[in-house]
Amino acid sequence: MTGPERVVSFPTLGFLVTDWVEAHCVIPDGFHVGSPYQLTDEQAWFYVQHYRVRPEAKRGQLATAFQHRRSLLVRPQKWGKGPLTASQVAVEGVGPALFAGWAEGGETWDCREHGCGCGWVYEYEPGEPMAMPWPTPLIQVTAFSEEQTGNIYDALRPMIEKGPLAELIPKTGEEFIRLPNGGRIDIVTSSAQSRLGQRVTFVPQDETGIWTEANKMVRVAETQRRGLAGMGGRAVETTNAWDPSENSVAQRTFESRAKDVYRDYLKPPGDLRYEVKSERRKIHRVVYGDSWWVDLDAIEAEAAELIEKDPAQAERFFGNRIVSGSGTWLHQDRWDLRAEPREVPDGATVTAGFDGSDIDDHTALRLETLDGYQFTPTYGPDRRPTIWDPADWGGQVPRLEVMAAFDEVFTRYHVVRLYGDPPYWESELDTLAERHGAKVVVRWYTHRVAQMHAAAERLLTDVTKADSDFRHDGCEIAATHVGNARKSARPAGRYLLRKADHHQKIDAAMASILAHEAAGDAIAAGLNRPRPSGRMLVL
Repeated sequence: MTGPERVVSFPTLGFLVTDWVEAHCVIPDGFHVGSPYQLTDEQAWFYVQHYRVRPEAKRGQLATAFQHRRSLLVRPQKWGKGPLTASQVAVEGVGPALFAGWAEGGETWDCREHGCGCGWVYEYEPGEPMAMPWPTPLIQVTAFSEEQTGNIYDALRPMIEKGPLAELIPKTGEEFIRLPNGGRIDIVTSSAQSRLGQRVTFVPQDETGIWTEANKMVRVAETQRRGLAGMGGRAVETTNAWDPSENSVAQRTFESRAKDVYRDYLKPPGDLRYEVKSERRKIHRVVYGDSWWVDLDAIEAEAAELIEKDPAQAERFFGNRIVSGSGTWLHQDRWDLRAEPREVPDGATVTAGFDGSDIDDHTALRLETLDGYQFTPTYGPDRRPTIWDPADWGGQVPRLEVMAAFDEVFTRYHVVRLYGDPPYWESELDTLAERHGAKVVVRWYTHRVAQMHAAAERLLTDVTKADSDFRHDGCEIAATHVGNARKSARPAGRYLLRKADHHQKIDAAMASILAHEAAGDAIAAGLNRPRPSGRMLVL
């Protein structure tokens, strides 16, 4: 593994697993069918991360021996997700899938000790984690439809039948594979869920970007995870980029705050436009990476045809970009390009934008310096960010916490303008105006079409124009909310912003717009001039 992001400084079974795969799995189809299956660097890196072992792991631990409880792999169509997952099913079925203690020197993985007569041996380095197979694996290859399970299962069968694994697994069926250790590999789809609830050891979930509440696949994912938890098993999700308006299983995994989920998503360059052919080609080169079998001319032809009817779908399928359909206000990739985190010193002159809610939407407070740097401040002993999700506070925004954050912000910084959207927070804004002055704390109604349209356009322009000085802190919640915002048409060519769906919050984006509008107005009022020192010179 080479490159700044490919330095392995942690224990992992990944090297053993990749070597085992290349010694036992074969290319399942095409001109090279039956040849040894060689992993690309990107694929090998996924294995290294998924099989990363905790330094404190002890023999006997199952899922808890690993750094990651489950993994998510997001890549474009034809990148090779299906064969890669098929090889992992083989690993979890008869290969070195579990942690078996730490090597002291001289230990080996010898295939003959595990029922395989191929003669392959791997010698551990001292201190390297060792592996063992599952005693009785139960694997469920899962997708929305039977056709989609074929992405994995139809690659797995010839991968076994045409290579060294054929001796170990002599019979592969159309609907399941019986393993020599008493385990089996089954197929689960939206229409074939009778096996749900079983105590599974490994679940590859394919195309979770289209698993939604509407097609009942969210329940499938949750049920399988409960089964995995009971057995100490783990899961892998593979998918194309998703439509963020659908709240898919992949999106939920990607946006989850869980620290024990590995997310492998290769983002295309944010400054390249997918609708421009020359730039689209550059995007394809990046996202298909070292997948040597991919013909980029064929990918371009498919993308060009699809882009005529559904540009967003083409960008998701082939450009690996998480984009919604029409009406997007500001693409998150463009917003992300302006991220340059820096420290804002105490006493700095700032403006503030506030968008509040009560029991459903988030409540957000964003600040902006008068030289165009926007950030989410922190407050309190735990340095919490000033974005509150009611779900984290018993179902209702903690108003005392919010007011404590306001007190700290006004104490720490020189706030010259606060634009706050009043609904649900009229009394609190009145209190702030009384403390800090009505010229500083201003009620700014976001439902006013002309004013809100102009404010949204101002931030949009300052984010996307080439010579802009606008920068921000890279706050992940704010970035997500910016990407969620959709234009809702109003007369005279104007728009307001709306959520694409009830779960897609935009409150931090609204706070960003208000903070930026306040900054512009403060500069126009001359409030960016240096403050007097407060000292009097007597002559």
